[in-house]
Amino acid sequence: MTAVSLYTATQVRELDRVAIEEFGTPGLELMERAGRRTFDHVVRRYPGHVPVVVLCGSGNNGGDGYVVARLLHEIGMEVHIAATAEPGTPDTREMCRRYLEAGGRPASRDGGILERAALVIDAMLGTGLSRAPEGTCAEFIRAVGSCRCPVVAVDLPSGLSGDNGRAFDPCIRADLTVTFIGRKLGQYTADGPDHCGELVFDSLGLDRTVYREVPAAAVLTRAPELRPRPSNSHKGMYGHLVVAGGEPGMLGAVLLAGRAGLRSGAGLVTVLSVVSNLGRAPLVQPELMTRAYSPDRGPEEPFAGADAVVFGPGTAGGEWSAGLFGMLAKIGVPILLDAGGLHLLAAMPERNDNRVLTPHPGEAATLLGCRTGEIQADRPAAAAEIRRRYGGVCVLKGAGTVIHGTGTEICDRGNPGMASAGTGDVLSGIIGALLAQGLSPWDAARQGVWLHGAAGDLACGEVGERSLTASDVIGHLPAVLQELTG
Repeated sequence: MTAVSLYTATQVRELDRVAIEEFGTPGLELMERAGRRTFDHVVRRYPGHVPVVVLCGSGNNGGDGYVVARLLHEIGMEVHIAATAEPGTPDTREMCRRYLEAGGRPASRDGGILERAALVIDAMLGTGLSRAPEGTCAEFIRAVGSCRCPVVAVDLPSGLSGDNGRAFDPCIRADLTVTFIGRKLGQYTADGPDHCGELVFDSLGLDRTVYREVPAAAVLTRAPELRPRPSNSHKGMYGHLVVAGGEPGMLGAVLLAGRAGLRSGAGLVTVLSVVSNLGRAPLVQPELMTRAYSPDRGPEEPFAGADAVVFGPGTAGGEWSAGLFGMLAKIGVPILLDAGGLHLLAAMPERNDNRVLTPHPGEAATLLGCRTGEIQADRPAAAAEIRRRYGGVCVLKGAGTVIHGTGTEICDRGNPGMASAGTGDVLSGIIGALLAQGLSPWDAARQGVWLHGAAGDLACGEVGERSLTASDVIGHLPAVLQELTG
């Protein structure tokens, strides 16, 4: 399966330049294709939605809008253009001229027509955004927010960063986004999915060799390729995962991670917890082994026999977890840090490339000594900085989970129902099981994130977003794994 490439806004503009200057595709031709592709989707999905209001900016995104307006006018649909400014590029001026020559109504600066709109087409800013929209553009965006009609964005919703998915204030919230030339990284993470709505990509017929000239910023995470296990197997072939955590009152977290580890193929899973939890884990999952640790009684090697360790679910950074954390540097096996383990790492920073870090935005802010809003403002950059400081692979959880290691991947699996207690512990157990089975931190992280999201989507299809629990995700892992194994 070919990887799906994601680009920053700058990279998409470079693809555009290469296509025009090095491969001889006229800019006007690309603009005509973009407008026509959008027109095709509009007439197919929204027949009879009149009047149509096309919002045009002064740049090339506005030029695409003039093409859409002309084509809609030519088939007899009532079309109005509300323009933020006069056309500001030669190609946009030419497309405006063609629209008027075809008999289209002159553009207006009055957004009042939006009150009558049955369909809005946003062609104001595209990839040229670097700050919050202002002036007439901002007024139009706010007016669209009051419209009770479908909204189609041309290439990128106005107000959304194509680089990182940050939605500036104000920002168009589209029902459909038709995007061109290269998929924008920001369409797949943070606010991007909510503001793009359904996302449709069209390369505009660019030659494949154009894409060889501009390396992608990231790729979408792909489903792992799993092979059937040999008949001559035993549990020792599939690794021993030790899951450490579950301080008093938080046993559920470590049990969820342990159960997920079993369902993800680990041969053995041991829960390492406080003494009072020793007899409880088997009552929930008999296949789990248990091992108790206390700072005063040991054992001296609590991680003995582990092929991989998940550390942190159900911990709060107290004496118990701090004592264990200090031993991790000596064990020499892959480690996943989550929850309290990440807070301990922030307090006692050190680098280790043989591990996976799985912070949510709040934990990422702790690791970087900043505010959560700063993490969400540029999730790809935050994940890269965490890896730079602490080593290993960073899995920045959230909408469009960012996986940063030897490369950058964005996972488009998962749903809002997974924003509930325990689903992060499940992810830790899945990745931990893959580490125990011998996968590298990079491969375990990206495969684990995809499996977690896919199981969550399958569960959501049965119970819905509001009722989804972490245990539901675990319960649907077997179906996902079975389908991938064949």
